[in-house]
Amino acid sequence: MHLMNKMAEYKCFNCGKIVKSDTVKKRVRCPYCGSKILFKPRTVNVKVKAE
Repeated sequence: MHLMNKMAEYKCFNCGKIVKSDTVKKRVRCPYCGSKILFKPRTVNVKVKAE
């Protein structure tokens, strides 16, 4: 099994643009609009029921 090393992505609460984790390590601000509020979007899990 091959595991990919995926960089974490954050999303700006103000403008909605994606911010890479290496940018957040330097300074916790959105590089696009300057907002200090960033969040990590969650993935949506879908449950499928067998019939």
